[in-house]
Amino acid sequence: MFLRTLTAAVLFAGSLMVLPSASQAQEDQPLNAKQQDAVKKIVHDYIMENPSVIADAIEALRQKEELAAEISARKAVSDRKNEIINDPESPVLGNVKGDVTVVEFFDYRCPYCKNMLDMVMDTVKTDGQVRLVMKELPILGPDSVTAARAALAARNQKKYEEFHRALMKLKGPVNEASVMKTAAEIGLNVERLKKDMDDDRIDTVLKNNIQLAHALNISGTPGFIIGDQITPGAMNQQALKQMIDQARKPKS
Repeated sequence: MFLRTLTAAVLFAGSLMVLPSASQAQEDQPLNAKQQDAVKKIVHDYIMENPSVIADAIEALRQKEELAAEISARKAVSDRKNEIINDPESPVLGNVKGDVTVVEFFDYRCPYCKNMLDMVMDTVKTDGQVRLVMKELPILGPDSVTAARAALAARNQKKYEEFHRALMKLKGPVNEASVMKTAAEIGLNVERLKKDMDDDRIDTVLKNNIQLAHALNISGTPGFIIGDQITPGAMNQQALKQMIDQARKPKS
């Protein structure tokens, strides 16, 4: 990735030096091989004498790519709004008829997700009018996938929220053994759970969540969508409350 960026930046820096004007582009003939070599040498010598131009070009390219990704993600929020907040396969906690929807992408092995659990749940409960849409995004390995599959399967026994909380509070490694042990401790029928985990619908849910996260430029966990705002990474309670209040304000 760095090599591709560096190459693009070098080409970008070079183009700033040799790019002809519109009138010149119409009048000038294409450079022959000898002229191209001469231009390359000029660019090379300039960069060697002014190495900071590489860093400047890389930064300009990075900012351009970040802006493009942000614009694309915002468009995805608008275009896929119904999928984001009303997917029937995504568990909903809090007030299912609330006036503000908070969407959280998370992984049971993500320490930041675990640390935010009590704060998010307390905020939702205290507010009383928040729909919390849960998007399982198991990106931290096979054990994350196992935990996500188990959590979604627990819906069949009406214990998703209880199991979600228990898995998030699980100390030590999150793996098949600890997930099943936790399931038994909260009263889930483990044999039924294992069978339900093989449901093909769960594969579809996880695949769709990953594709949706990619479209929204959410590459890690946790990731939040509140109103039309995308917030990657952890946040404190004050920031979460402010975003909820902002989403609740009537659009002018």
